[in-house]
Amino acid sequence: MNEVPGVVLDAADGAILSISSNPDVHASLERILQGSGWDLLKNETLADSFASLQQPNIAIVICDDDLSPGTWREMVRHISRMDDPPLLIVTARLADERLWAEALNLGAHDVLARPFDPTEVIRIVGIAHQRWRNARKPAPGRAKVTMVGASI
Repeated sequence: MNEVPGVVLDAADGAILSISSNPDVHASLERILQGSGWDLLKNETLADSFASLQQPNIAIVICDDDLSPGTWREMVRHISRMDDPPLLIVTARLADERLWAEALNLGAHDVLARPFDPTEVIRIVGIAHQRWRNARKPAPGRAKVTMVGASI
């Protein structure tokens, strides 16, 4: 299993959806995540991916920057309307500052350059998964408070 100090991949409660028309991207992610316990779902198109996102517990979407037809921006719009959205990681051959800034400003979690650096993939996926888990679960010792009809 690939390991990065300080990053624990606990895949028990989430899957990763990889979206790319390039089979080499899927194969590379499979090699990097091999033995991590993560379920890696693979789609070639946005349309197939929208259907895959109906499955529960997809924690992370790793999406190419250019999916003809379509782009990662459409995926941002789609997941922003979900009740329990996964985190989006955009991948690109030219992962420059412009793409990184745009992706983060539009709601992506991060950007990964291709070809993938295995250490960076494990680090980014681990951080994204922890953030996804934290967003789904109340902090220990904190009760969820709902105020109905309160006036201040």
